[in-house]
Amino acid sequence: MRRYARTLVAVALATTVVAGTAGWASGSAQRALTGPPPGTASWRADHTRGALPDPERATPAEVARFFRGLTPSQRQDLAARHPLVVGNLDGAPIELRYRANALALRAGHDPRYAHLGGGRGRQILAFDPRGRGQVAEVFGDLRTAGRVAVVVPGSDIDAGTFDRTSDVYGTPAGMAKALYARTGPGSAVIAWAGYTTPVGLGVDAATGTLAEAGADRLTRFADGLAADGVPEPAVFCHSYGSVVCGLAASRLRARDLVVLGSPGMRADSAAALRTRARVWAAKDATDWIDRVPNVRVAGLGHGPDPAAPGFGARRVPAEDARGHTGYFAPGTDSLRAFAAITEGTAR
Repeated sequence: MRRYARTLVAVALATTVVAGTAGWASGSAQRALTGPPPGTASWRADHTRGALPDPERATPAEVARFFRGLTPSQRQDLAARHPLVVGNLDGAPIELRYRANALALRAGHDPRYAHLGGGRGRQILAFDPRGRGQVAEVFGDLRTAGRVAVVVPGSDIDAGTFDRTSDVYGTPAGMAKALYARTGPGSAVIAWAGYTTPVGLGVDAATGTLAEAGADRLTRFADGLAADGVPEPAVFCHSYGSVVCGLAASRLRARDLVVLGSPGMRADSAAALRTRARVWAAKDATDWIDRVPNVRVAGLGHGPDPAAPGFGARRVPAEDARGHTGYFAPGTDSLRAFAAITEGTAR
């Protein structure tokens, strides 16, 4: 009888999570994009430089050592012959990845991605055309920057919506541009849409399946930055992106972990994240995410609100932010605080 009662409670709570906001069940199921980048089979078969590091098995540190042993012309040759591998190979030199992704975008014929290769001087650090597409873009000089930030977005973001002109500050490119404009020279900001995000407010958004795959990709991406000598970043995690960051936290190279508009991090407290990074949280009073139940049961929901005092995160002021995507809007206290965190002056 007691087990039956517990089951009823779990079912009731799970139903609450799924129905917690209007339209919560309106999303479509997604399959996480995993595994090595496209073109890996051709890369593995290429023995002109001896055995190339396996994109699936080699660590970013091993990749970095391999490229350090090549001449500049040898590096460029590999990028020209295998642009989709080199452009997505964590640990490869960042300048070489820019070059490889520019080549891949020029060679591609998918109209969904034409905007990514259309602007002069764009620094595309990752580009994977499979599925809905994944992309990462750098604002600033990542090679010389003393301070670096990474923006991790939430639902409905892919290569097509990465830099859309509507709801600008709800896109990774818009958030990163706003943060870079506030911090300026000496810093660099990476807009990272490198995982399969949920579409709409369906079951994907209420579970951690896509976030688990995203956490693995984010961790490897950060390891690749470190292997190429990039300073440990402040990582800003918006909405479902904070679930990704929560699952990655214990192994993620980050000096600060900042969540905004978070539905939960799949951890009961900041201490439970087991991270060396300082943990910060922001949520404004008009954010609809506040209507999402902060529970986790039967695989649904993401746990306590990181912005609640009991969670133990440092508070980021967000009183003048508006809605779920207003945290990076110019002139807001939250953006000023994000800039201070990036610059290392926030306490």
